[in-house]
Amino acid sequence: MIAMLRVGLTGGIGAGKSTVAHRLAEHGAVLIDADALARQVVEPGTDGLAEVVEAFGAEVLAEDGSLDRQALAARAFADEESRRRLNGIVHPRVGARAAEMMERAAPDAVLVHDIPLLVENGLAAHYHLVIVVDAEEDVRVRRLAESRGMSEQDARARIAAQAEERQRRAAADVWLDNGGAPDIVLSAVDALWADRLVPFEANLRLRRPRAQRSPVITPHDGSWPAQAERALARVRLAAGERVVRADHIGSTAVPGLPAKDVLDLQLTVPTLADADALAEPLNAAGFLRAEGHWFDDPQDGGDPARWDKRLHTGADPGRPVNLHVRSAESPAWRLALLFRDWLRAEPVERDAYAEHKRRLAEAHAADGTVFGYADEKQGWVNAAFQRAEDWAARTGWSPA
Repeated sequence: MIAMLRVGLTGGIGAGKSTVAHRLAEHGAVLIDADALARQVVEPGTDGLAEVVEAFGAEVLAEDGSLDRQALAARAFADEESRRRLNGIVHPRVGARAAEMMERAAPDAVLVHDIPLLVENGLAAHYHLVIVVDAEEDVRVRRLAESRGMSEQDARARIAAQAEERQRRAAADVWLDNGGAPDIVLSAVDALWADRLVPFEANLRLRRPRAQRSPVITPHDGSWPAQAERALARVRLAAGERVVRADHIGSTAVPGLPAKDVLDLQLTVPTLADADALAEPLNAAGFLRAEGHWFDDPQDGGDPARWDKRLHTGADPGRPVNLHVRSAESPAWRLALLFRDWLRAEPVERDAYAEHKRRLAEAHAADGTVFGYADEKQGWVNAAFQRAEDWAARTGWSPA
């Protein structure tokens, strides 16, 4: 089954989200507008409108038989039970309409779901990518006054009732500032479409792995943990009941440590059979199963098969990810967490590791892959594992 690229588009009232939505549609995206669908399912003659009238009375109808939205709001938002009743009427119908649009879409479609309350309703993990459109509050207030005739007080109250900027930033894979001239944000959307969305869709549909490249070490990026958490939320959703734990590991998880700009994530599952059962759900979520035999370097002299794992790589060209799927029966999941926490706690070891990686990256700069770099680095890491185990014994460390 082909997993179409699903993009969630959101933004606060007055941010100009429709400008971005229309531009994506011009490029060929299939736009699924939640607000538009919500209006359609209660148009005159629909069973949705009939059920609304049955639930809230004929007083919610205008003289022409259409829905009087202000009258409905006065009744439906008077209390939580009424709100739930309205949502129970509208939301299933909106979902059904959206599903129909998805079924009619071409196999290589980019589906853009325009959802004003995506962040408020905790829906970000259901999308391969989330785009947030934003503008300064004063700009939004001015727009709302000009386009909807809102008073400043009403506009600011509407803005305050929605998600805060920090909540939207936490959910955003892409942040578009739409506070300036329209051509600025439109240019950003054009680049996003060409450089990220089109190749992302192709990678997902074709199960195309990330292209190999030589190791490049970059300074630590303070946004890596937040980026990792967004990816982990998608991993957890895809893995469902098989999740033992899901963690951000590797160098990007260690503050102050330079690293390749590739997030290393770890999904721990009960057995390798569970890892294999999750291959397709993870593929569909945008984490593509890598071919071949993948394993961790055995550390205990026991059965090497205990160190086998599965590897998935992210299909998003704008956010490289390595997802290591390890069995809880393997020692490797614990060792990955120990190594991370030890480096966090021991700055001298962290800095020594950084220098070792820098030298190796320079030596392998012309390789075109990271395999030689990784193989040569492993000796230092294996020796470091023992120092980390000694630290764990001294401090009483255990996986949090």
